[in-house]
Amino acid sequence: MIEDFDYNQMLAGELYLAGGILPENRSTAGKIIAQKLNQTPFENKAEIATLTQQLFGKIGKNSVVTPPVYVDYGRHVEIGDDFYANLDCLFLDVNKIIIGNHVMLGPRVALYTAGHPTVAKVRNTELEFGLPIVIKDNVWVGGSTTILPGVTIGENAVIGAASVVTKDVPANTIVAGNPAKIIRQIDEKEKVYWQQKMADYHLKKSQQN
Repeated sequence: MIEDFDYNQMLAGELYLAGGILPENRSTAGKIIAQKLNQTPFENKAEIATLTQQLFGKIGKNSVVTPPVYVDYGRHVEIGDDFYANLDCLFLDVNKIIIGNHVMLGPRVALYTAGHPTVAKVRNTELEFGLPIVIKDNVWVGGSTTILPGVTIGENAVIGAASVVTKDVPANTIVAGNPAKIIRQIDEKEKVYWQQKMADYHLKKSQQN
C-alpha cells in the first residue's frame, strides 16, 4: 500500500498540498453524495436520511440535516445524537469536525477547518493546513455564523447570529460579534426563567386537552 503523505499531513494539522493527495483519498466522493442529497425532493425523507448517513463519517440517532448542505470530504465529520442543522450549512472538513449531542446549527452556518499560511511566498506555493473544530454537547450556533480552524466550543454555549468565532468558547456562555466575544454567562437566574417558561407552555397545552 502506498503511503499518502499529503493526506496524512492534512489530518495531522500540518502543511500539505491538496493536489498531492492520492485519488482514492480525495474529496470527490463526499461532494458527489452531497450533490445527490441536495437534488433529492424534500418530501423524500427516507432517501435524504440514507444519503445523510452516507455523507458523514458518523451521525447519531434522531439527527437531521436540512438540504442543501455542502462538504469538502464529509467523512471527516462526526456528529452525535439529536443534532439539527438548518438549510445551507457548510462543513469544510479537511480536518476533523467533531459535534456532540443536542447541537443546533442555524441556517448558513459555516465550519471552516481549512487555513492558509499568512506569508504570501508560502501561500502561493499552494501549501495549506487544516485544524479540527470541536463543538460539545448542547450548543446552539446562530444563523450565518462562521467558526474558524482549531476552535472548540464548550458545553451549553450559545453563539449569536452572524458571529465569527476565532477563539475557543467557554462552556455556559453566550458569545457574539466579529470576532466573537463573551456577552454574558448563562447563570442560574436564566436557567430558572426558561425552565418556568417551559413549565408554563406544558401547562397551557395540557389545558387544551
